[in-house]
Formats: sequence, structure tokens, C-alpha cells
Amino acid sequence: MRTSPALRAAALAATVLFPLAACSDDGDDGGTERSTPTAASTASPTATSKELTSQKLDWKACPPPSQSQGSGASPSPLPGGTAWECSFMDVPLDYADPDGRTIELALIRAAARDKDKRIGSLIFNFGGPGGSGVATLPSFGTAYDALRTRYDLVSFDPRGVGRSEGVECSDDSTLDKRYEQDGTPDDAEEEKAFAADQKSYIADCEENSGDELPYVGTTNAARDMDLLRQVLGDDKLYYFGISYGTELGGVYAHLYPKRVGRAVLDAVVDPTEDALQSSLGQAEGFQLALDNFTADCAERDDCKLPGATSKEVQDWIVALLAKLEKKPVPGLGERKLTETQATTGIASALYSKETWPLLEQGLDEADGNNGGLLLALADSLNGRSEDGHYDNSNAANTAINCADSKQRFTLEQTRKALPEFRKASPVFGDYLGWGLMSCTGWPVAGAWENPDVSAPGSAPILVIGNTGDPATPYAGAKAMAAELGKGVGIELTYKGEGHGAYNGGSTCVQRAVDGYLLDGKVPKSGTVCE
Repeated sequence: MRTSPALRAAALAATVLFPLAACSDDGDDGGTERSTPTAASTASPTATSKELTSQKLDWKACPPPSQSQGSGASPSPLPGGTAWECSFMDVPLDYADPDGRTIELALIRAAARDKDKRIGSLIFNFGGPGGSGVATLPSFGTAYDALRTRYDLVSFDPRGVGRSEGVECSDDSTLDKRYEQDGTPDDAEEEKAFAADQKSYIADCEENSGDELPYVGTTNAARDMDLLRQVLGDDKLYYFGISYGTELGGVYAHLYPKRVGRAVLDAVVDPTEDALQSSLGQAEGFQLALDNFTADCAERDDCKLPGATSKEVQDWIVALLAKLEKKPVPGLGERKLTETQATTGIASALYSKETWPLLEQGLDEADGNNGGLLLALADSLNGRSEDGHYDNSNAANTAINCADSKQRFTLEQTRKALPEFRKASPVFGDYLGWGLMSCTGWPVAGAWENPDVSAPGSAPILVIGNTGDPATPYAGAKAMAAELGKGVGIELTYKGEGHGAYNGGSTCVQRAVDGYLLDGKVPKSGTVCE
């Protein structure tokens, strides 16, 4: 089964989702700090050397995406024949030592169509954290082509991602086994296996990328964006952040409020939530999306899934997952569909209403002993290509999240939280609850409980919330707008389904965004689009 480019793009735009977490060795020391290095400071921006700010970029034809970026073919030209160009930019590994070791960030751009009315470069971050911007921007094809009338479209692989010193952890065969691991242990034996897997994974990350792990956090990524702004020749940052990219944009605005030009944040991460609150919010968000999917299915005479009501369809899904836990079904090749992979596949298909038919078909086929489609959906979210190779999106996701978040959960704390997660979602609750432990035992201490995004003095920032968003629940947009500050956060609501709004099919949303980015027309805060 081939996974559609649109689904892969949706997966890359995902925010913090489904880390395969585990316990500390004895379940008692996960909340204590070891003698670990601390992620780079969130203090005020530090100076960057003149040599770096004045570097010249060598733009060339883009090669095919690397394995770490997801593989595939070189990006096709845009309508009219404009070719994508790629380059690398040097940045300090440690901004506290700007003249020390540098690393390269991979970049991509497509030139603006109207050179006379060109505003500058519009920089995209599609989320994750861990998604390759170099691979993702071209995969959207013409989705942002209206913005190319006045902007060069630019994206990058953030540090630790893809070709930008990508974090390396386990090899492909080990990852296959890892993703088959039971993500919701039910007894002491399963917890022991869970803990052993986590310990082994962290050891692989530390062995292969230990020198970079303290420096991959969001604050450094924001500093990299400001260096990119300067190297591209722009006085202000023009920015489009999606999912985790909204958190990165908020952190940038906090560090450099006077350097914000026009910025849009879509599918907004709630900056006021800590790791526990964020994971619980995701459980509720994915449950809402599943409720909407099952309600739609129950209302249709041609739905393949049994049940006359949304609850009956959902009860059937819960029962199917329970069967898969006891006995996985054939999947792809020699691999089987486990309960954990099926849960991931369901989540993957809930990112867009367009993939609901695939979810319906996959669930129906899994019940008939064919788990291929649900496993393909899970592979999409896990970054596994058809040739069996994994990109580094999930390794980078863990490294960036753990560099950012201070919270480390013990086994006891996690068990205590599970009832609330189960109440939030009978399908996703256990899995996201156990996911709290994804940073337990990580070799780098996190930088914050939650990021500071206050940006007094910044230009207006358009903040878009989608009422049906599963991965970044709608409430996050209101919280982000409030935290950015009065007159800075401009809130727009989209009453729709799926992760994000700009590409959700609403002309109202697209007109508001295009009008702001292209013409500087700031929508009235509180605008609602359907």
C-alpha cells in the first residue's frame, strides 16, 4: 500500500505525538536529576560573529531527500518552471561560544514570482518537532503558491533534523522492533520490557549523537532563524509556523520582538501547558477527532464499520484494539499489526478529514485479518519508508522535546496520571499517558516547564485555531494569543476538521492569511471562518 504524499506531509507537520516512552530502571528515580548537562540556556540572545552573519549562501539544484529527511525524488519545479534551490548555512553549535564549532543547516527556497513587489523571504517551519522543512515544503506543491507572488518561499531542517546534523539513535531493524513494542504495559513483565527498550534507545541516542543533544532545543532553533533572516538579507522575519512551528515562532517573538515582520501561527501549541497538560490535551484532541470520525461513519449507510451510533462504532474500535493486543494480525511483509501500531495508524489518519476513508478501510481490513493499511498509516507517522528505512524525525522529536522540557516522570507518577488519560480517551489515553515517560532517563536536563512567548513591542502575529484539530487542540490558539500580549496576538478561528487551517479548504482563512502576509491587512481579532 503506497502512502499518499499528503498524508506524509501531514505526519511531518505533527506536533509532539506518541513518543514510545518507558520507565526508569526501578521506577523510582525517574523524577530525580542525574549529573546531566543542561540544554542551552533560554536567556537573552547572545552575539553572533560577523563572519557568520555575512556568509554567502551557495544555492544549487536540490538533490533527492536523504534517508534522514525521508528519501524520495528531487523536488519537481513549481508551476511556471521555477526550480527549488538548496543550500547550507553555518550556525554556532553553542551560541555561548559563537566563535567555536559550527554546524550546517540545510535550506531550501523557491524564488518570488514578482521581483518588483518582492517583500522578502517567508520562512516556514512545519512542526514535529523533527520534521524536515527541506523535504516538506516542496511536498505541498502549489498550496502556498499564492504567497510566492511577493516572497521567496524558504524552509530549513532545524538543528538535529534531517541534513542539519540530524540526531541518530537506533538502526532500522531495532526501530522496527521498537515500534512493535507494547506501548501500554499492563503488568510487571511488560513494564520491564518497556523500560529495557527505553534504556537501550537512549543509549543509542547518546552513543551516536551525544555531543549535539544539549544544543538542539527550541531556543537555539529560534536563534538560528534570526541568523537565517540576516543571511537572507531581511530586516524583519517573515514567518509561517505550523504545529510545533507555532511554539518556535512564539519563542522567536519573545527573544526578538522588534525583528518580527509579518508572522502567522497555524495549528497552535498551547504555551501555557507543561508536558502533562499538553499530553492530556492531545488525548482529548484526538478523542474529539475520533468522535467526529465515528459520528460521520454511523450516519452513513455505506460505512464499513459496525455500529448505529458513534459510541457503538467506537466501542467496536476499542474491542478491535484489545484483540490486536492479544493476537497481532498480518501486516506488511513479515511485519504484523500490533495494538500499538494500530493506535498510531488511527492517529495518523485523524490528521486530515481527507484520510478518514483510509482509516475506515484500514479498520475494516484489520478486523478481517489484514493489517497492511493501518500499518502503512503508522509507518507514515513513524517516518518509515517503503524500503524499510526510517528518517530521523522521531529521534529528533525526542531530542528536541527533552532538551526543552524539564519534566521527568517516574513510574509512580505515570500510573497515578493514567486514570485521567483513560477518561480523556478510551483509545489514546493509555498510550499518551505512558508517553509521559519519553524523557525519563534522557542524558540532558530540559530548559523549561513551558516556553515564554511574551513579545511586547512585536508587530501583530496572526494566530489561527481549528476547532476540530486533534494534535493541537483549539484552546491553544487563545492561550498563545493572550501570552503574546495585547495587540500582538491576533486570534482567528476556523470551524473545521484536521490539523491546521490554511490548507483546510476554507477560502475565508486563506484570504485572511494572504491579505496579512501579502498586503499587511491585519484581520480583526476574534474573526471566525467556516
